[in-house]
Amino acid sequence: MPTNIKDTVTLHNGVKMPLFGLGVYKVQDGEEVIQSVKAAIRAGYISIDTAAIYGNEEGVGQAIKESDVPREELFITSKVWNTDQGYESTLKAFDESLEKLGLDYLDLYLIHWPGKNKYKETWKALEKLYKDGKVRAIGVSNFLIHHLEDLIATAEIKPMVNQVEFHPHLTLEDLRAYCKKEGIQLEAWSPLKRGALLDNPVLKEIAEKHNKSIAQVILRWDLQHGVVTIPKSVKEHRIIENSQIFDFVLSTEEMNRIDQLNEDSRSGSHPDEMTLGFED
Repeated sequence: MPTNIKDTVTLHNGVKMPLFGLGVYKVQDGEEVIQSVKAAIRAGYISIDTAAIYGNEEGVGQAIKESDVPREELFITSKVWNTDQGYESTLKAFDESLEKLGLDYLDLYLIHWPGKNKYKETWKALEKLYKDGKVRAIGVSNFLIHHLEDLIATAEIKPMVNQVEFHPHLTLEDLRAYCKKEGIQLEAWSPLKRGALLDNPVLKEIAEKHNKSIAQVILRWDLQHGVVTIPKSVKEHRIIENSQIFDFVLSTEEMNRIDQLNEDSRSGSHPDEMTLGFED
């Protein structure tokens, strides 16, 4: 049971990944992202999740540089964007991300979206980066079971992580079970469904009982399901509040009640319908 913001889960290659971190999707490069990341590190966060398409890797790198925490104590994730999928283009995109972040290595590098026909080639590039010691773990994002089965069939190294949209309206039971069976760690983006769950009466009732916010209850639910979670915020008080989820436990009954809120509804794109950047 997670009891600390620095608690980790061990990936199938032995690397320890923090269970909790900061996402920086739609956080502006420059001062906004620098202050967000620095506030998170001050609050004890050790995991920061960015991506090439977010356009804020330089700011994330700057914040890391300005923080007092040694690089090896942090866990930094980035992702290859759809337009860069393919073997050579992925290797190039990785180098660009590393340069913008001002780092010597990444802790985790992900394929951002599956698309249709390039992810196997892209994965070969990630395997090379991993073997070359440029990244400590490799994985995918927004992959459904059929994508994972197809990838694993020819992959030399199995993905260590699958980062997907996950929240009480999208509980992904089949995908979670599949990833568990395959030893792939699930990670949640948009854990709060972009705010759409923050007035849910069931969550409100559970939150009041624990004297917590609805956001804190959802994030705790993620962790108790063994799902890594990376909520995004640009407000320091919210960054701190999001992390104050290690001093209470949801009962089995409460976990079940939250599970039952599932509607299979998404705030983002369905992975099979995501075409942005895959037009050619």
